[in-house]
Amino acid sequence: MREIRKQSYSYHRKQRTINIVIQIVLLILGLMWILPLLWIILTSFRAEPGSYTSYFWPKSFTLDNYSKLILVDQQFKFTKWFINTFIVAVVSCIGSTFIVLAVSYALSRLRFKMRKPMMNIALILGMFPGFMSMVAIYYILKGLGLTENPLVCLTLVYICGSGLTYYIAKGFFDTIPKSLDESAYLDGATRSQVFFRITIPLSKPIIVYTVLTTFMAPWVDYIFPSMICGANYDSYTVALGMFKMLEREFIGTYYTQFAAAAVLVSIPIGALFIVMQKYYVSGVTGGAVKG
Repeated sequence: MREIRKQSYSYHRKQRTINIVIQIVLLILGLMWILPLLWIILTSFRAEPGSYTSYFWPKSFTLDNYSKLILVDQQFKFTKWFINTFIVAVVSCIGSTFIVLAVSYALSRLRFKMRKPMMNIALILGMFPGFMSMVAIYYILKGLGLTENPLVCLTLVYICGSGLTYYIAKGFFDTIPKSLDESAYLDGATRSQVFFRITIPLSKPIIVYTVLTTFMAPWVDYIFPSMICGANYDSYTVALGMFKMLEREFIGTYYTQFAAAAVLVSIPIGALFIVMQKYYVSGVTGGAVKG
């Protein structure tokens, strides 16, 4: 009995040591993640100009970086870029969400010729980075005469390529019993009625996941706007405009305003994730159950 107690004590002591080590490691990782965020927030309120300082905590604080960025019509039109990005992100989000859900539902419920090969081709194409096709996309849009309006071009690019990201949503739809569809068909429902009145109400997690991913892609994208917007300054998105602030001739003067812009840009995404976090996790895990 004494030997068992000794082994039990040794085991609990070992587990306590392991837990302490794990907590210390997690604390270090947490600090590594939080410190850059804290630094960019502090820099956005820093009164001293310049891109580099030898101290972490600002000597004085000001709101001028935010007021100049938003209210003063200066070298960088952040408010206009923010509105441009918001419009593109919202329209792309609505269109992409509908396309992704429709494609996923069709591939999950319908059986037709070339279904498997189409899914495999889409999956393989989705593995390649999107920027590999940007030159071809640009010339297609130019041939159609759409490059005069860069925001329309960006919206079309994000919406038209969204169908390739069907696999998570399809996996989620596969978990919804087909018996629900069959019962509705027996009651005289059409396929579209089943989709909109039965499947969609049961799919809140995957809808939230799709909304978040399709909203975030245009919000943070730099590569496609840099190709499509070119020198059209008024059509810039925030990612493209903020990168301009870091150019050699501007970084010394506008770096603190760049930090303020980074804080403002992160607010919509952060708020969206906080509000929809539990549904986002359910959507990812639900879509991973079945392929």
